[in-house]
Amino acid sequence: MAGLDQARAFVPLGIAVLTVSDTRTLADDRSGDTLAERLTQAGHRLAARAIVPDDVEAIRVQVREWAADPAVDVVITTGGTGFTGRDVTPEALEPLFEKRMDGFSAIFHRISYDKIGTSTLQSRATAGVVKATYVFVLPGSPGACRDAWDGILAAQLDYRHRPCNFVEIMPRLDEHLKRGSISRAAAPPAGA
Repeated sequence: MAGLDQARAFVPLGIAVLTVSDTRTLADDRSGDTLAERLTQAGHRLAARAIVPDDVEAIRVQVREWAADPAVDVVITTGGTGFTGRDVTPEALEPLFEKRMDGFSAIFHRISYDKIGTSTLQSRATAGVVKATYVFVLPGSPGACRDAWDGILAAQLDYRHRPCNFVEIMPRLDEHLKRGSISRAAAPPAGA
């Protein structure tokens, strides 16, 4: 049964929040505020916060910088997941994913459907791992940020959550980088 194991200690994470918008500033960034408030209330540390324009390279530069920073365990972006010409956050970040987290999108849309019905189709929320850093790509509305945090991230970013959570596997996220890639030709034959 899912729930918190109170015998385990809470492990605070460093979480960076990136708002993708051509028009928002820190003064009116309600989605970024929502995420910052929720993650700090949960006991995590706001490792960094920034706003970048709807530009593929600007988004990539910021996420790569944070993924290389040992103080950042998780990056949450908000904005740029729709279908207009300026919505490019998935295009910017999915090519950086070493591992995709398809289940995140499925669960996000399930939660969102209960709140906004078929309008959830207008979001391309996605997630993955970049250099052993979790990256969650959320829509730009405060409601979507609340839904993602409350319905998915609060539990999965809590080491006490059972039966499993993202925190407990963090030390192993870069195993593929440490061992190098193994091609099929170099792999031992089956049964060897």
